[in-house]
Amino acid sequence: MCELYSKQDTLALRRKHIGPSCKVLYAADPIKIVRAQRQYMFDEKGERYLDCINNVAHVGHCHPEVVKAALKQMEVLNTNSRFLHDNIVEYAKRLAATLPEQLSVCYFTNSGSEANDLALRLARQFRGHPDVVTLEHAYHGHLSSLIEISPYKFRKGKDVKKEFVHVAPAPDIYRGKYRENHADPASAYADEVKKIIEEAQNRGRKIAAFIAESMQSCGGQIIPPAGYFQKVAEYVRGVGGVVIADEVQVGFGRVGKHFWSFQMHGKDFVPDIVTMGKPMGNGHPMACVVTTKEIAEAFSSSGMEYFNTYGGNPVSSAVGLAVLDVIENEDLQGNATRVGTYLTELLNRQKAKHTLIGDVRGVGLFVGIDLVKDRQKRTPATAEAQHVIYKMKENRVLLSADGPHRNVLKIKPPMCFTEEDAKFMVDQLDGVLTVLEEAIGAQTESVVPENTPCRTKGGPQERFGLETLGEEVKQKSLCS
Repeated sequence: MCELYSKQDTLALRRKHIGPSCKVLYAADPIKIVRAQRQYMFDEKGERYLDCINNVAHVGHCHPEVVKAALKQMEVLNTNSRFLHDNIVEYAKRLAATLPEQLSVCYFTNSGSEANDLALRLARQFRGHPDVVTLEHAYHGHLSSLIEISPYKFRKGKDVKKEFVHVAPAPDIYRGKYRENHADPASAYADEVKKIIEEAQNRGRKIAAFIAESMQSCGGQIIPPAGYFQKVAEYVRGVGGVVIADEVQVGFGRVGKHFWSFQMHGKDFVPDIVTMGKPMGNGHPMACVVTTKEIAEAFSSSGMEYFNTYGGNPVSSAVGLAVLDVIENEDLQGNATRVGTYLTELLNRQKAKHTLIGDVRGVGLFVGIDLVKDRQKRTPATAEAQHVIYKMKENRVLLSADGPHRNVLKIKPPMCFTEEDAKFMVDQLDGVLTVLEEAIGAQTESVVPENTPCRTKGGPQERFGLETLGEEVKQKSLCS
């Protein structure tokens, strides 16, 4: 493809014209991507990278059926969704059919952030008060209303938590307050929410909503223990609140056996509001809030009209319909189950081999690898994780690291990811970890007096670039 600028000129123009807080992936050595196809991305030199993190290109980069649907509709009409058009109602009908019956009313937006902001408005209008229970390390979007309820984005010592925001412990059974050896971690974590609700009530506050990703992504690929959401819903609804399931990153069949991640928690758990985004349009900006008729009518009764100029427009709806067709026609849920199971098996074998791997967790094509310096203490291996993702990039595999300590390798590739891809990725990871652990082991075993001026010269921190990634570790990763 024709480039307008060299990579260096592109970087220079970005520094000049793009806001400095808009970070790029691999900031120490960014990649310039010029095209992509299915699970692969290509740089300006034609080098191919296996994309293990792009959950936005849900059915595969530039899927021909999605591209064709967008082009066909764009050639005919694209306009404000306040005009009558069949695409928006057909898409709403198809989308509602994937959800429990009571979740039947759709509001279309352009991004997950818009969807979550609207979900808060719906809940607050329905219940008449602003208070929200959120989770530690949660991220729900970049709007001001969402930064307020996203502890992942709180700046330590600078942000004062609003009085209407209540933060509950993340239901993390590996690194959290209640771990895998606890008799009933689901009840223990849910009881923490109950305590927060009671404390809020004692201060005269009322809970409007509890919001959580069905599986925490930015929080470190956290899979809540079975039964957690049922108990939380019982406590929240018991005081008049509603439950919002954020499926922006984990919906549309990523877990394999279910179309929505909240469904893996059991048929007896149904949220009151579901938000979705990223994978919905396979890279085209579209998102949605789905709720009950009761909540929708309460929102309408406020007297304030809601409309979104581009939300649900004919082209977006055509794209969304094409994505649903591809998921079904290519059995991408089945693929997520098969390949996800195989990938997890391969990674667990690596866990038995590499001491840096403390935990492997995931469902379908949503997997996390928790890297640790010490398995017993579960000390986060933050610099090591950054080192790994850069080395994997050199091996033409794209990974990212996240979680509160930036030590969890995130794997959430396009849904067309294959067993061959999984094997290639794990083989590359095996090689990177082997070299890194040998270097760390050699450094640990060498006995050098503390007063030796150059005692760390040539050690793994220097030889393998862990120190040079210090600034990378400090930066917030791009949660996408």
